[in-house]
Amino acid sequence: MRKLLTLIVILIVGFLVVVQFSPSLTRGEETTSSDRRTAPEFAGITAWLNSQPLTMESLRGKVVLVQFWTYSCINCVRTLPYVTKWYDTYKDKGFVVVGVHTPEFAFERETANVETAIKRFGIKYPVAQDNQYRTWRAFDNQYWPAEYLIDRSGAIVATQFGEGSYQQMENTIARLVGEPAPAAQAGDPDLAGIQTPELYLGSEKNDGAIVASQDSSAGERSYAVPDSVPQNRFALEGLWKLSGDHATSSADGVEILLRFNAPKVNLVAGSASPQTVSLTVDGTPQPPVTIDGSRLYPLYNGSNGEHVLRLKASKAGLSAYTFTFG
Repeated sequence: MRKLLTLIVILIVGFLVVVQFSPSLTRGEETTSSDRRTAPEFAGITAWLNSQPLTMESLRGKVVLVQFWTYSCINCVRTLPYVTKWYDTYKDKGFVVVGVHTPEFAFERETANVETAIKRFGIKYPVAQDNQYRTWRAFDNQYWPAEYLIDRSGAIVATQFGEGSYQQMENTIARLVGEPAPAAQAGDPDLAGIQTPELYLGSEKNDGAIVASQDSSAGERSYAVPDSVPQNRFALEGLWKLSGDHATSSADGVEILLRFNAPKVNLVAGSASPQTVSLTVDGTPQPPVTIDGSRLYPLYNGSNGEHVLRLKASKAGLSAYTFTFG
């Protein structure tokens, strides 16, 4: 999600590393990076969670993985099992993970929400809240998720933007901490079935995600679903108010119709008070979903291919931010 490379671009860009990886992620090739810049200091951190405040200088002598993430980002969420496993495996070998939580949406700035997410994902390593993007800018970062691997001297020796290349990253971590390369694991998850890009419901990043016949500018208005919705588009039904980064239902019983091509659908959403939304996919009822906080909600997990999802909100106050897939 977010300002991310598409899967194809992620696979092309991948690691810029000291050893074992090429920029195109071709297995078995070696590349030496000429850019071994010193990792910048953490800056403007709002709060440190799971840790006392850290500095990059205090971490000299350690191997450090800095990961930029945000808790409602599906691409970030899919990386967390790998990152937490690396931490558990190598934390006693001089390895430190620092998750730099840089929010996209306003609700992700709330420390209590980040703390809840940390518990939900089982994160035990330090997490720094970068609400002002100062550490993000210090690293000249552009993506969620993004990983910067730093050696004991404080130099950035490997980077990974987006998902994938987990085996290569672990190999490099093991090498830097002086451990043998781990046994080869299964390849990266197959995300090729995801044909629909992230779709934002707010007015600022809509980029044509809403059907052409509906107004995507900020404001409150009544919508009617057209006769057909093109693939990779959504349509609204009922009274909605569009703001910069989300759409909020202004009446009971409003709907969203989405045509997508992917095996899974998620919605970043919140609600003024807990409510249960009903769902159908291709006309078949799905388990209802209760929106009781601002976060990522899985809506559907099924087969590859083109599908039509219809979501109905039981009451006003549903805030929908973005659909993500896979």
